[in-house]
Amino acid sequence: MKISIAKALFNSHSYLEYRKLASDLLQDEKSTGPVQSEELTHYSSLNDTRMKRLDKTIKVSDAIVQKLKGLEENYIWLVISEGWCGDAAQLLPVFNKMALASEGKIDMKIVLRDENEELMNLFLTNKGKAIPKLIVINKELGMALGHWGPRPKGASDLITDYKKEHGSIDEEAKANLQLWYLHDKGESSQLEILDMMLDLDAVKN
Repeated sequence: MKISIAKALFNSHSYLEYRKLASDLLQDEKSTGPVQSEELTHYSSLNDTRMKRLDKTIKVSDAIVQKLKGLEENYIWLVISEGWCGDAAQLLPVFNKMALASEGKIDMKIVLRDENEELMNLFLTNKGKAIPKLIVINKELGMALGHWGPRPKGASDLITDYKKEHGSIDEEAKANLQLWYLHDKGESSQLEILDMMLDLDAVKN
């Protein structure tokens, strides 16, 4: 696993680099990843607009900021994403704001799922390549300690319940999910991730 993580980190992007990469591809009517289609480009364009808004509006509470700054160890958040992923567009701005709020305790790096299959296969969700996936790495040891994603519990429950009732995920389900994120304002994700970080930080590695 450490080799897969090292390879991924070598080819990783900062948050700003990732945003520029996705934005530059859109100028050529493309999305990230090897598969190109009008649908994926459309989703990528929506996500670019979403992320611009969230970069301005997402807030991290003072209580969470203090706990992030108080982490004993230093960490890397290695995030697996793609520009066309709706969940990633909602969550990466949250991850970024939390990492910045930690004042150096957390360094966030992003890799593209379809360029890092070896890494993705280590962090499947129900045998699927669901993203985004946030992998917590001890910076000194280069060791993965835990992971989170692809959605906060409330969002996951919404999709699970919809699928049980309707049999599949359609555009209505996707719209309901985006509304859930809009109302939640990133708060559920922040609390879940903070709890994970505090638990990991309490274990002496």
